[in-house]
Amino acid sequence: MSTDNWLDRLAALRQRMPESEETPAIEPEETQAPTAGQSGRLDIVFERKGRAGKCATIIAGFTISDDEIDALASEMKHTLGTGGSARGGEILIQGDRRQDVLSFLTKKGLKARII
Repeated sequence: MSTDNWLDRLAALRQRMPESEETPAIEPEETQAPTAGQSGRLDIVFERKGRAGKCATIIAGFTISDDEIDALASEMKHTLGTGGSARGGEILIQGDRRQDVLSFLTKKGLKARII
Protein backbone atom coordinates (compact mmCIF):
# COMPACT_ATOMS: atom_id res chain seq x y z
CA MET A 1 0.00 0.00 0.00
CA SER A 2 1.51 3.29 -1.02
CA THR A 3 1.67 6.31 1.24
CA ASP A 4 0.08 8.57 -1.40
CA ASN A 5 -2.99 6.35 -1.61
CA TRP A 6 -4.08 6.77 2.01
CA LEU A 7 -3.18 10.46 1.99
CA ASP A 8 -5.42 11.00 -1.04
CA ARG A 9 -8.28 9.15 0.65
CA LEU A 10 -7.81 11.22 3.83
CA ALA A 11 -7.88 14.47 1.86
CA ALA A 12 -11.07 13.37 0.07
CA LEU A 13 -12.69 12.46 3.39
CA ARG A 14 -11.82 15.84 4.90
CA GLN A 15 -13.42 17.61 1.93
CA ARG A 16 -16.68 15.72 2.44
CA MET A 17 -16.85 16.45 6.16
CA PRO A 18 -18.73 19.59 7.23
CA GLU A 19 -16.55 22.22 8.79
CA SER A 20 -17.54 23.51 12.17
CA GLU A 21 -16.91 27.04 13.30
CA GLU A 22 -15.51 25.98 16.65
CA THR A 23 -12.87 23.36 17.00
CA PRO A 24 -13.06 21.70 20.41
CA ALA A 25 -9.95 22.47 22.39
CA ILE A 26 -8.12 19.54 23.87
CA GLU A 27 -7.13 20.39 27.40
CA PRO A 28 -4.18 18.70 29.10
CA GLU A 29 -4.88 16.28 31.91
CA GLU A 30 -5.16 18.05 35.21
CA THR A 31 -3.22 16.67 38.09
CA GLN A 32 -5.42 15.92 41.03
CA ALA A 33 -4.90 17.65 44.33
CA PRO A 34 -2.58 15.78 46.67
CA THR A 35 -4.17 13.46 49.16
CA ALA A 36 -5.27 15.57 52.11
CA GLY A 37 -2.60 15.74 54.76
CA GLN A 38 0.19 13.97 52.84
CA SER A 39 3.42 15.84 53.21
CA GLY A 40 6.91 14.87 52.23
CA ARG A 41 8.14 12.45 49.63
CA LEU A 42 7.17 8.82 49.23
CA ASP A 43 9.79 6.13 48.63
CA ILE A 44 9.17 3.39 46.06
CA VAL A 45 11.29 0.31 46.80
CA PHE A 46 11.66 -2.99 44.94
CA GLU A 47 11.94 -6.07 47.19
CA ARG A 48 12.49 -9.74 46.53
CA LYS A 49 13.82 -11.09 49.84
CA GLY A 50 11.53 -13.04 52.16
CA ARG A 51 8.89 -13.56 49.51
CA ALA A 52 9.85 -17.02 48.20
CA GLY A 53 11.50 -15.45 45.13
CA LYS A 54 8.52 -13.31 44.23
CA CYS A 55 9.05 -9.60 43.77
CA ALA A 56 7.05 -6.73 45.22
CA THR A 57 6.96 -2.95 44.96
CA ILE A 58 6.70 -1.20 48.34
CA ILE A 59 5.54 2.41 48.79
CA ALA A 60 6.57 3.88 52.16
CA GLY A 61 6.74 7.28 53.85
CA PHE A 62 3.05 8.09 54.25
CA THR A 63 1.98 10.71 56.76
CA ILE A 64 -1.76 10.15 56.28
CA SER A 65 -4.17 7.92 58.19
CA ASP A 66 -4.42 4.18 57.59
CA ASP A 67 -7.92 4.61 56.14
CA GLU A 68 -6.62 7.04 53.52
CA ILE A 69 -3.73 4.68 52.74
CA ASP A 70 -6.22 1.82 52.28
CA ALA A 71 -8.31 3.93 49.89
CA LEU A 72 -5.22 4.97 47.90
CA ALA A 73 -4.01 1.36 47.76
CA SER A 74 -7.39 0.18 46.53
CA GLU A 75 -7.45 2.79 43.77
CA MET A 76 -3.85 2.02 42.80
CA LYS A 77 -4.48 -1.74 42.61
CA HIS A 78 -7.59 -1.17 40.50
CA THR A 79 -5.83 1.26 38.15
CA LEU A 80 -2.73 -0.92 37.72
CA GLY A 81 -4.71 -4.15 37.52
CA THR A 82 -2.61 -5.94 40.09
CA GLY A 83 -2.83 -7.34 43.59
CA GLY A 84 -1.42 -5.91 46.76
CA SER A 85 -2.15 -4.80 50.28
CA ALA A 86 -1.85 -1.90 52.70
CA ARG A 87 -0.38 -2.61 56.13
CA GLY A 88 1.61 -0.74 58.72
CA GLY A 89 1.64 2.56 56.87
CA GLU A 90 2.95 1.00 53.63
CA ILE A 91 1.42 -0.17 50.37
CA LEU A 92 2.64 -3.42 48.81
CA ILE A 93 2.01 -3.96 45.08
CA GLN A 94 2.71 -7.37 43.56
CA GLY A 95 5.40 -7.44 40.89
CA ASP A 96 7.97 -4.95 39.67
CA ARG A 97 5.68 -1.98 38.98
CA ARG A 98 7.99 0.86 40.08
CA GLN A 99 7.49 3.07 37.01
CA ASP A 100 3.73 2.49 36.95
CA VAL A 101 3.44 3.35 40.65
CA LEU A 102 5.56 6.48 40.18
CA SER A 103 3.38 7.75 37.34
CA PHE A 104 0.19 6.96 39.31
CA LEU A 105 1.40 8.87 42.37
CA THR A 106 2.58 11.79 40.24
CA LYS A 107 -0.85 12.05 38.59
CA LYS A 108 -2.38 12.10 42.07
CA GLY A 109 -0.17 15.10 42.91
CA LEU A 110 2.12 13.28 45.33
CA LYS A 111 5.90 13.52 45.36
CA ALA A 112 7.66 10.18 45.06
CA ARG A 113 11.04 8.74 44.15
CA ILE A 114 12.30 5.31 43.19
CA ILE A 115 15.05 3.98 45.43
